[in-house]
Amino acid sequence: MRRFSAFALAREALRNHTGWGEQWASPEPRKHYDVIIVGAGGHGLATAYYLAKVHGITDVAVIEKGWLGGGNTGRNTTIIRSNYLYDESAALYNHALNLWEGLSQELNYNVMFSPRGVLMLAHNVHDVQVAKRHIHSNRLNGVDNEWLNAEEAKAFCPPLNISADARYPIVGGALQRRGGTARHDAVAWGYARAASALGVHIIQNCAVTGIRRGADGSVKGVETARGFIGSKKVGVVAAGSTSTVMEMAGVRMPLESFPLQALVSEPIKPCMPCVVMSNTVHAYVSQSDKGELVIGAGTDQYPSYSQAGSLHILNHTLDAITDMFPIFRRLKMLRSWGGIVDVTPDRSPILSKTPVKGLYVNCGWGTGGFKATPGSGHVFAHTIARDEPHPINAAFNLDRFVTGRFIDEAAAAAVAH
Repeated sequence: MRRFSAFALAREALRNHTGWGEQWASPEPRKHYDVIIVGAGGHGLATAYYLAKVHGITDVAVIEKGWLGGGNTGRNTTIIRSNYLYDESAALYNHALNLWEGLSQELNYNVMFSPRGVLMLAHNVHDVQVAKRHIHSNRLNGVDNEWLNAEEAKAFCPPLNISADARYPIVGGALQRRGGTARHDAVAWGYARAASALGVHIIQNCAVTGIRRGADGSVKGVETARGFIGSKKVGVVAAGSTSTVMEMAGVRMPLESFPLQALVSEPIKPCMPCVVMSNTVHAYVSQSDKGELVIGAGTDQYPSYSQAGSLHILNHTLDAITDMFPIFRRLKMLRSWGGIVDVTPDRSPILSKTPVKGLYVNCGWGTGGFKATPGSGHVFAHTIARDEPHPINAAFNLDRFVTGRFIDEAAAAAVAH
């Protein structure tokens, strides 16, 4: 893998950029691998990278039914934060945030991480109480978070409407200054490039059609559209399709899948200095480097595998955005899209071994998987490599739905998870 640098950029400029070559290999699948990862989204690629980089396991195949990063990784609104309520969640998401801060240097690829701050608005007394509870809990866990009153929130984000006669009056907000955004495609490409350079095989357009188990019940490999591929360890990282893939191994998952929609506006000059979220009114917004407003909605009310979503969800979201930001009322929306998110009963992820020997699962991130990408891949790689959980993800196991030791992050997850 050729390293990117100012010198390399200047050299290739003189060559009309003809010498870069492919960023990752697209090999034919071998008959057997030490580890197979099902799903070439950010989490799956990060898992493969850390298996190779940290644990020295390079005989790895990442199998993707479509194209690399074509699922939720390429469909999210790129928000990064770690201000979750419970100790277990704070440890997991803050581990990810720590990795985000050095990820471009780690991968030698600009993932465009921008710690511009995430401001979570409060609209009533209940919101204030919930926000301050989160702030106190975060500080105990070493996570930065602070309270701003309405005037301080407007000073930090000038477009905010804090007038008392607003439909959703803003009384303050919780600000995590280390939070922000990153470029979702660049994250997938960066991990793919780095993993491929370490010997990982990335196999696209190769749908998994079955998971083969031996006489003793353990995993033997996966059936795919390109034939059987053997492995004694299979990690499923398939987001909204996790339930379907796990059923192939006879494992029933505590998941529901919902459509989640987002949309972008026409580009305008820079005016949004941070990410603004409102769990109460189900809307969040930031501004991309191209000038578009990136707007996210809440999940649809009903489980579905449709990526179309419901129009009234977008209408409600835009009503809320234009109430909180009146200056955006005349903007035109350019496009909208949807993804399929997998949601657990306690709104926290699952990173776990399963009852099937050699089968591991990383799922249940709801609408918040992107922010956890590096941390998720790091601890899941540890779980697969050592056949035991990393201390950070030990609580996020399947057994908690039997023992009742839930990590109820519904309040923190509410809309933008």
